[in-house]
Amino acid sequence: MQHKARKFSTRARIVTSGAALAAVGAGVAGAVSASAETPAAAPAAAVASVQGRATTTSSHLTVAAATDAARAALKAAEKEGRRVSVAVVDRDGNTIVTLRGDGAGPQSYESAVRKAYTAVSWNAPTSELVERLGAAPTLKDIPGTLFLAGGAPVDQGSTPIAGVGVAGAPSGDQDEKYARAGVAALGDGR
Repeated sequence: MQHKARKFSTRARIVTSGAALAAVGAGVAGAVSASAETPAAAPAAAVASVQGRATTTSSHLTVAAATDAARAALKAAEKEGRRVSVAVVDRDGNTIVTLRGDGAGPQSYESAVRKAYTAVSWNAPTSELVERLGAAPTLKDIPGTLFLAGGAPVDQGSTPIAGVGVAGAPSGDQDEKYARAGVAALGDGR
């Protein structure tokens, strides 16, 4: 028996080709989806727990303690009629809490954060760091820092774990006095 080749119309060829491409595409998508759902076996070394001297442990202020410190600093400033912003940052310079007092200037918020960051970075009050600029003027070029009085470090033993920054009072000395009041509140066990 002899077959005669049947000619398909252009329309039939397009429909048939489209269906074939859709079937192939669905198969590929299914294979990719299946491989994404099945995690590859991790090498034994990747899941081994780290032992001994490969890690460190660090202390951090709780949100409650940081809030207490910020409130104490703000209260000290308000008691003297000063309008300030207060920031408390953790050891890594991440902001834990900020309080912007009523009437504090717009620049005070960022300045408080940067003073707190600077204090914890060098584990020293920012007023002392201002004095160090004479010997190392490029310190001020480090991003995120502000070398103006008003930042006080929080340490545990001799290790810095946070910084309190205050900005907005008429002088840096006053800002720093309020920041130290925030640090002192932590020492009181509040």
